Parts: sequence; C-alpha cells; structure tokens
Amino acid sequence: MTLRNPPYTNPKPCKHLLDYKLKHGFNGYKSLQKCIRTTPNGRSSVEKPNTKIPSCSSCNGFQGRFYFCLVCSSISCLDHILMHTQFQNGHNIAIDLDRAELYCIVCSDQVYDPDFDRAVMSKHMVDMPDVKDDIQSIGERLCKRKRSVSGVQLVDLKKPQELILMRDRRAKSCYPLGLRGLNNLGNTCFMNSVLQALLHAPPLRSYFLTNQHDRETCRKRSVNRLCLPCDIDSIFSAVFSGDRSPYSPAQFLYSWWQHSANLASYEQQDAHEFFISVLDGIHEKEDKLRNKKRENGDCQCIAHRVFSGMLRSDVTCMTCGFTSTTYDPCVDISLNLETSNYSAANVANKPVKPNEGSCTSTLLGCLDLFTRPEKLGSDQKLYCEKCRERQDSSKQLSIRRLPLVLCLHIKRFEHSLVRKMSRKIDSYLHFPFSLDMMPYLSSSIIRNRFGNRIFAFEGDESDMSTDFEVFAVVTHSGTLESGHYVTYLRLSDQWYKCDDAWITEVDEGIVRASQCYMMFYVQKMLYYKANENLSYLPISPKGEAFHPISGC
Repeated sequence: MTLRNPPYTNPKPCKHLLDYKLKHGFNGYKSLQKCIRTTPNGRSSVEKPNTKIPSCSSCNGFQGRFYFCLVCSSISCLDHILMHTQFQNGHNIAIDLDRAELYCIVCSDQVYDPDFDRAVMSKHMVDMPDVKDDIQSIGERLCKRKRSVSGVQLVDLKKPQELILMRDRRAKSCYPLGLRGLNNLGNTCFMNSVLQALLHAPPLRSYFLTNQHDRETCRKRSVNRLCLPCDIDSIFSAVFSGDRSPYSPAQFLYSWWQHSANLASYEQQDAHEFFISVLDGIHEKEDKLRNKKRENGDCQCIAHRVFSGMLRSDVTCMTCGFTSTTYDPCVDISLNLETSNYSAANVANKPVKPNEGSCTSTLLGCLDLFTRPEKLGSDQKLYCEKCRERQDSSKQLSIRRLPLVLCLHIKRFEHSLVRKMSRKIDSYLHFPFSLDMMPYLSSSIIRNRFGNRIFAFEGDESDMSTDFEVFAVVTHSGTLESGHYVTYLRLSDQWYKCDDAWITEVDEGIVRASQCYMMFYVQKMLYYKANENLSYLPISPKGEAFHPISGC
C-alpha cells in the first residue's frame, strides 16, 4: 500500500531527546507507563506511586506545574527543573505531570515523540474506565458490543501496536466520518482546536472535499511550494479518509509558521489569533491564484465567502443629531462578557448551572451589549460635518450582512494598561444551540431607534437567513499563563469532545459547563442539510480506502 500522507507528518525531535533515547532506549517509557492515569474524558496525566499530591523535591512547593525527570525520577517545579539539568549531567528530558507530555529542559520546550505517544495510548486503552456516567466514548461502547459476540479473539494488552489497531477498528464504523484526533506537536492545542472547527464547517468541508482547491494545479501554477490552502486540503483528505488513528498536521504547522513568522514557536498561542491568521493565509493565496473581478468589491476566496460579514457603525453627534455611517467587513465578532442575574432555567435545552457565587453571562446579553449605543468619552470627540467642529458623540454597532458561518469570539483575556496587568475572565456563559440574529441586524436596530417613521430600509435584509445552529465550541481551561484548548463538535445533535488526539462522546451538559472562548454557528438550512446524510459522506478520493467492519 502506498502512503497517502507525506513523509513529514511528525516533527523532528530535538537533539537532547535523541541523545536520551540512544543512551536509555525505551526503558524510561516502559517504567513510566505504570504511573500514567487516564480520566474518563480521555485526559492523561502522570502520578508518582505513593504520592497523591506532587511536590518539588527542591523547594517542597506543591503549586504550579511539575516535571518528572526520566533519568532519576525526581519531581521538580518549573524553576528547579531548569536548575536540575545544570547539576545532573544528561538529565535533559522530563515529563509534564499534568499533561503527560515530553519536555526538554535544555530547550525549555515541549517535544513530540511518536514512540512516547504510543506508550501513552496503549496505557490509555488498558485503563479505559467502565461506562457508568453520561461521558461515554465510542470505543468503550463498541468494546461492550464486541464482548457480547461469541468467538471474538482477544487482543494481547501488552502489545501497544495491537491496542492501537484494536481501538482504530472498533471506532471506525461508529464515529461519524471526519472525526479524527490531531496530535499535539508541542503546545499546539490552540491549533488543533481551531482546525477541528474548520474541518466541520459545512461550507468549508464541501469546498475542500469536492476538490475545488486542486493541489496539483496549485503547485504547478505557484513558484512557492508552500501553500496554506493546499496543506488544509491535505488535512481534509486525511481526516475524511476513514483512518481513525490520530493525525499529525506537521506540514500545515510549518506552512503557517512561514505565513505568520511572528508566531513561529512551540509556545502556546491564542486560538482566536490563530483563526484570524489562517483565514488571512487562505485569502492571500487564493486571491493571487484567482485574479477574478470581485462582485461589489467582495472577496471571492473561500475564507471570505464562508466567514465574511459586514458591520455597520453609526456615529451620532449629540449636539445636532447628524449621523455618520461607515461599513467594515469582518470574519468574526468579538463580544464582551456581560454579567447578569439571568436564570439558568430560562436558557433552552436545560444547561448545567454554574458554581455557587460565580458570575454568569448570556450570549444574547453579550450581543445586546455589542449593539447597544455607547457614549464616546471626552477624549474621543469626533469631527461633525454639520457642526464643523469636534463634538461629543455616541456610537452604535449593528450587523449589516451575516456570513454563512458566524464566529463569535468571547473576550476572556483582559489587558489593563493602567494597572499594567493581564487576567482571564472565568465567567460562566449561557448560550442557545439555535440562535436568531434578526434583532442585531442593522434594519432592526435602525427601526427600533426611529420607530414607525422609517417604513423601508435601504438594502433591506428581509431575504437574509438569520437562523443559525451551533456546530463547534472552542473552550479554554486553566489560567492566562498555563491553559488548554478543547473543541466540542455537534454532529447530528450529538456532542463530541476533541482534546488533541482524543475523541470522546459527551453529554450536552458538559459542553454548557465549559468556558466558551470561540463559538461557531452555521445557517440553520446548511446545518440540517449537512447532517441529513452525515454517515454517508463521500470518503476523500485522496485518502486511503475505508472498509467498515460488519456487525458493528
């Protein structure tokens, strides 16, 4: 069988990891397996035997991130693990206890090794918990069905490769096509979370799976071999090939680094900033290739055809009432969290209540705040064309045109220039699965402002679809300095948790209890059309053949 995926799927390990493996082999990996623990939602961590609460062997501190030296098995905090390698020659590789990921002390960075990943995955299969709650993985359900069938050959649990193959086979015919984990390549959960949302955006999925971006043609026409849309097309082909083993989007990461050189590092990045840069990369490449005339000035690249909308800004002079109107294109809408006393019982679909005493916000309240008139400060006086001088003004935003896929970004990270500090907002957010955007359109805002005196609105949006359905939610857990991104996907009204390489079926209450950071809504007509025959999606012609197992 020929390899469909390029040979550069995994990044090269650092020199210090290669030196460690050359000297110690896989002994450290094997001894570490007994310390790996897996939670019901698929999260892996490391627990040292007979140690319930880890503490630093140097300062006895028990707060923050801890690292487990693979050579001497000592536990150190971040500050002392850097000192550890200075006093212990060759002790360069450690394990992040919280995430069960490799960490190079010399490089001060996470590193990826497929051999270590297989060791974690095999332990995950052995420790797979019994299904007793609402969080239940597809693999667990299928294991139960397999046990009920007579004559099934048992797999040797001591062989990691067989475990991985078993997990792959059992999941294939039960997961919706296109659900595939993405390997963390070193603090790349921000990338994986956004990619999962893009992979399941119906218009984007239809575009790439119908070969509307031809990689072969693109490479012939382009002098530069690096092409972000080509690498995204490769990910679509791999994810919708039917293969269930985690995929490593290493080539895409490299191309994105070339496009966004200021973000090229293995450090954690902001998922929203990554989303904007990816759409910008798609636009930049397709705009050069197409060279087509734009209709009404609108860009016809796939990124803008799917995500681009239009905002209207009305600035009104508070002296004479003159209003100046401007229009700005946007690919997402950033919303401030508004704390309210909104009852959890008033939200559709019975959400999980937040913790006692925690602040709560509603998505509708955030949208109301976004379109609410705002008085500009005295230092923001704008020039009035009628008064011909700077006057106090008020500003009101509204949505002139809605996109096919609506991306709502929740501002959870605050940066104060006055206090010279940053913080994360952990407020709980109620959000509906079905969202009507009609109240936030420019026509609705203007009519509410002037009442019956306006009978018609220039460029009326009466023919615009305003009903949306949520299909992806990117969440952020942890602190501003140390956090983790996870995506929840809604396919045929079933939610799935995408935590890097792990895919788990979850209850909607788990989604509602998470800290939403980016929310993706698609027009309702497109959502139901995309889910009508989700299980019969055509397999990518560029991917490997997929043969379902009978009886599953």
